[in-house]
Amino acid sequence: MAAFLTVFLSVFIAELGDKTQLATALFAAEGNRPKWLVFVASSAALVASAGLATIVGSVAREFIEGPVLKIVAGAGFVVIGAFILWTALKPAGA
Repeated sequence: MAAFLTVFLSVFIAELGDKTQLATALFAAEGNRPKWLVFVASSAALVASAGLATIVGSVAREFIEGPVLKIVAGAGFVVIGAFILWTALKPAGA
């Protein structure tokens, strides 16, 4: 149960304010879609992407050692963060 809560809370916190959550909120805000459809479709998409990530992580584990995999994942987050900062700090029209 502790492992479940660790994964759940980690992913839940990581998803708060994420582009996926914002997109779901925007779809729900539009009046022409049933809210249940937005919930089911976005839930199915998250389940599918989590399944894909689980498979990729399991396969990667066979070829890359744990610490190296964590370093690569961390570096990926740093690169994504740097790109977001770079695009946000670029002068308008540049």
